[in-house]
Amino acid sequence: MVVFALASLTGTGVIIFLVTLSVLVVLHELGHFAVARRVGVKVNEFAVGMGPKLLGWTNPKTGTLWSIRALPIGGYCAMQGEDGKSSEAEQQREFREAPAADGGNFQAKTPWQRLAIVVAGPIANFILAYVILLVGAFAFGVASDTFQPVIAQVVHGSPADVAGLRAGDRIVVLDNVPVTNGKMLVDTIHASLGKKLDVVYERNGERNEVFVKAEPCKVPGLEHDGCLGFNPANAFVRVDPAQAFSQSFHEYGDVAYQVVGSLGLLVTHFTKYADQVSGPIGMGQAAVTVLEFGWGPYLRLAALISFALGLFNLLPLPALDGGRGIFIVAELLRGKPVDAEKEAFVHLAGFAALMVLMLVVAFHDIARIASGQGPF
Repeated sequence: MVVFALASLTGTGVIIFLVTLSVLVVLHELGHFAVARRVGVKVNEFAVGMGPKLLGWTNPKTGTLWSIRALPIGGYCAMQGEDGKSSEAEQQREFREAPAADGGNFQAKTPWQRLAIVVAGPIANFILAYVILLVGAFAFGVASDTFQPVIAQVVHGSPADVAGLRAGDRIVVLDNVPVTNGKMLVDTIHASLGKKLDVVYERNGERNEVFVKAEPCKVPGLEHDGCLGFNPANAFVRVDPAQAFSQSFHEYGDVAYQVVGSLGLLVTHFTKYADQVSGPIGMGQAAVTVLEFGWGPYLRLAALISFALGLFNLLPLPALDGGRGIFIVAELLRGKPVDAEKEAFVHLAGFAALMVLMLVVAFHDIARIASGQGPF
């Protein structure tokens, strides 16, 4: 089902999203690589992409194989002593029982050094999130208080939602008058309380026409104005370098608050918010929609994904950096590694929970697409 859903996300926007996701993952792995090399761990291979190797070059000084793999999605950093086994303690035991010590082995390093390597990937994503926002501010400007004639969000159950309008739709004609800017769009709708408006919009290069009745706004102070039930996208304006730095920092705080807050709601009210969680399929759907608003909003979404990727990897779950790090922290507190059998049991249970979560997320992503939500 996942393959079928991904196949439905076609076009330039999806290619851009896959490239974006790959860059975020590769730079995450570069974080691991940089700290690993800093503390003397040998990196056997640094791969861009997954699957069969297409190209490769081995650095004669470090012995690291730099490779490009067939599937251009993500990448990995394979360190000496990290053989893919689930148990950190088991790998530690095998290293200690080896006939000769290997100073370049990940397991030969102190717990603090190993912990630094593990958390370096998520930290790289946190830093990258700010860099993306800063680049976007310099290249495309920052969000202003003015609007574009593009729908950013549709209120569930509103006249716009019932009429079939979706995020990403660009309104080009309103009551037979061409829409030239967002202010004109908002002013016309506000002045049309109780009137059925003829709305012509563009979606995926095609024009469509619907009739939507403006109802009283549910925003305090605008109860006597007309509303269709959608939020227009903010326009982006150029700023000077000082404003770019400060605004990017402000945006970074908003991104962090949004991601941490969403994760907190998911943890504390899982059953209520589980169906709102998106995986790669849902993120791809959102990315294609946001790209319709321009590169400024898209880079903000990329920064949000980068921050979320870093935070998600810090969760104490197997196959994630946090899952490895939690046992290193336990080793620091106990003064010795966790018993291999106990760690293996925890990894097995955690891995099962992670698989269930991934299946739930994939199911909701596919269900949203199948129900017609979004531009697909």
